[in-house]
Amino acid sequence: MTWESIPQMVLSAADRFGDAEAVVDGPLRLTFTELVERVRVAAGAFASAGVEQGDRVAIWAPNSAEWIVAAFGLMTAGGVVVPVNTRFKAEEAHDIIVRSGAKAVLVQEGFLGLDFKAPPGVPVIDLKSGFLASGSPFERKVTGDQVSDIVFTSGTTGRPKGVLMTHAQTLRLYAEWCDLAGVREGDRYLIVNPFFHIFGFKAGMVASLIRGMTILPVPVFDVDHVLDLVEREKVTVLPGPPTLYHSLLTDRGSRDLSSLRVAVTGAADIPVELIRRVMTELPFTSIMTGYGLTEAGTATATRPGDSFEDIATTVGTPCDGVEVHIADDGEVLVRGYSVMRGYFNDPEATAEAIDEDGWLHTGDLGTLDERGYLRIVGRKKDMFIVGGFNAYPAEIEGFLMEHPAVAQAAVIGVADERMGQVGKAFVVLREPLTAEELIEWSRLRMAGFKVPRSVEFLTELPLNATGKVMKDLLR
Repeated sequence: MTWESIPQMVLSAADRFGDAEAVVDGPLRLTFTELVERVRVAAGAFASAGVEQGDRVAIWAPNSAEWIVAAFGLMTAGGVVVPVNTRFKAEEAHDIIVRSGAKAVLVQEGFLGLDFKAPPGVPVIDLKSGFLASGSPFERKVTGDQVSDIVFTSGTTGRPKGVLMTHAQTLRLYAEWCDLAGVREGDRYLIVNPFFHIFGFKAGMVASLIRGMTILPVPVFDVDHVLDLVEREKVTVLPGPPTLYHSLLTDRGSRDLSSLRVAVTGAADIPVELIRRVMTELPFTSIMTGYGLTEAGTATATRPGDSFEDIATTVGTPCDGVEVHIADDGEVLVRGYSVMRGYFNDPEATAEAIDEDGWLHTGDLGTLDERGYLRIVGRKKDMFIVGGFNAYPAEIEGFLMEHPAVAQAAVIGVADERMGQVGKAFVVLREPLTAEELIEWSRLRMAGFKVPRSVEFLTELPLNATGKVMKDLLR
């Protein structure tokens, strides 16, 4: 089925799925018909508040039914959604709200004890205030080539940049995502990934409305709460980072998780043993890993029937209409219809990211095997050179994680008089271990130039909201 815009797709869900459950959020249960009514009314509320075609509105709030109604309602009024990371402090959020030119900011008062105040001159609307229910049913004509959202990059280095994506790009890519992930009508999808990130927003909310899945939004990850929901609500689809599945394996106890069918994950390096355990000790019958980035959405994915080895160590093959190429310096380049229209109000950064042949320079380093499977080996900016040899932190971190005492590891390059640069590891331990013991253990397992020369033990690594280690803070 081809729809021109996300609102057209969402509004058609009432006819397609009717009285089936669309959203379950605590005591609130909405059918697709009820959700679509709320979306139309919210569109009217935005229009009454002065939102015109192409106007931007920020949503700075945790996953909830109201987030879904607000985002789809805003698009139905012709507006552009600007999701803001809930972990951001006021200053970081204000930077994005101001730079995006947002007409208003939707917040959830009292979440995580934070004070969601907007920059001067930008009206603040509490998502739970009744605003979304205050309009009359409304919709504007929206075309496929209009911008649907501006998602700001997670910014592990430098200032986040606003990525421009259109309705048509999103619909085509996430309809394919549904096929690759093996999700189907009637699935019950527990969305742990934040809606402010494309995993939660597009592979979550949008995919659910395309396919007719029930959305169960989770505002804060808590393993016991997630296990309770899986058991009580008979969840079938549970994507998340590798750590989520690790938690399920260790904390599941005697709970009935038999409804689980589809897992979707992604990371530079996942232990093969974890994938094997997820498939043999948990009820999942399919697991997909993929490689995606804000600037191009999901670019590659594994396919049904791929081996544990492929699922764990590669991120699959390119999606339909997407090309992947490895540059001479090892950088992963992506080209195709799903590549962003550019960075919002930043032609220089756009020209730097997308070359004249249309290739998006991802900043990731990877290899392609003879079958076309992509393997991500690290970030270009993280790579350091030890006496002429390229050292990739993601690979070294993978080795370190194999030590039974190591819970987490992050590696950076530091200056060294003799070698130019050498590795330094930041490690979170499960059990006692000295730096000397870990370095000695590493020497037996990896080439000398890869072995960290020093180790610093931390109680936790600095993470951004999407779970990436903020290496600039370690530096």
